[in-house]
Amino acid sequence: MAKVFLKRKRKKRLEQGHPWIFQSEVDYIEGDFEPGDFVDVYNHQNYFLAKGYINPKSQMIVRVLTQNPNDELNEAFFIERIRKAWAYRERMIPGVRSCRAVYGEADFLPGLIVDKYEDVLVVQILSLGMEKRKDWILKGLLEVFNPKAIYLRNDVYVRELEGLEQEKGFWYGQCDTEVQIEENGVKYIVDIENGQKTGFFFDQRQNRAAIKPLITKDSTVLDCFTHTGSFMLNACLYGAKHVTAVDISEHAIETAKRNAALNGFTNVDFVVANAFDYLREAVQEGKKWDIVIIDPPAFAKSAHAVPKALAGYKDINLNGLKLVKDGGFFVTASCSYHIHPDMFQAMIKEAAFDAKKILRQIHWSGAGYDHPKLLAADEGDYLKFAIYEVHSRR
Repeated sequence: MAKVFLKRKRKKRLEQGHPWIFQSEVDYIEGDFEPGDFVDVYNHQNYFLAKGYINPKSQMIVRVLTQNPNDELNEAFFIERIRKAWAYRERMIPGVRSCRAVYGEADFLPGLIVDKYEDVLVVQILSLGMEKRKDWILKGLLEVFNPKAIYLRNDVYVRELEGLEQEKGFWYGQCDTEVQIEENGVKYIVDIENGQKTGFFFDQRQNRAAIKPLITKDSTVLDCFTHTGSFMLNACLYGAKHVTAVDISEHAIETAKRNAALNGFTNVDFVVANAFDYLREAVQEGKKWDIVIIDPPAFAKSAHAVPKALAGYKDINLNGLKLVKDGGFFVTASCSYHIHPDMFQAMIKEAAFDAKKILRQIHWSGAGYDHPKLLAADEGDYLKFAIYEVHSRR
């Protein structure tokens, strides 16, 4: 294998457990290699640090697979990594049938995402190194999960940055592209072909369950950016009197309606609207709910977008807070990695001040058990989720 030598004056991120080596950290490379090949990584003193795969077309020139020099990077290695990833989920979420089964770098398989929907797997291969090991990955998935079908959702722009084409379609077997799953006792219809990401957002599993103590038989709930209705459905499951579900996408609302019907929930008003406008108009009309939930998509796709994104977050959180009855609860989230937790909390404080509200934080968390985070990789710390009790300032 070729050897990659790192610069002396660099941050020791790799030694701390970070899974990426950037172009700017590389001093020189010894030996011949093809893009996607395995390489050994050494520091400037010729001390072994890691093994991974290389792609000189990517800013992340090496993605690390192991820091153990005795590991052989072969088919058996990949299958065992997949097996360990699933064993972890089975331990952390007993009886789980649908979840994120492999989470890339956090499962020491950088560039590979596997979501399990009952007996169907949806896979994203995001890097050249993983693309070149597709046969090994497929064998591992078949051996560990014995799925009915595997669907590829490689229709993501990041593949182009790796020199790969976008694609989607069945990789193994065939099935209906709408799959029914159950999470927290709620049934969902998941569109694995055209749904966002791979069809469902598993990362909020524990957070959806966290709203249970807020709900009483008299609770009214506003769920903005409801998408396919996950928080709405959990609110209904926990006994809410009435829920208003808002999303700008007609397709998402139609799916939310189908999900509500699937679960037998009839106490929901569905609204197709821009949530920014809906919140603003609801404030002007003097509407109030016992619980207001704000779970928007990512507003900041890059560091440059942070100021504008924070203004957007403040807008919806400010108006959302104004709609909470005194003593009620405000549930808010951000999945923008570039909006760091301290920024998010500072924005909430500003929104509360402007809304003349006093907030008591009763819950703070991130992604669920099936989305573990490498401590050394802040990039994995993307989801912020909070529940506040809301009191009017006299």
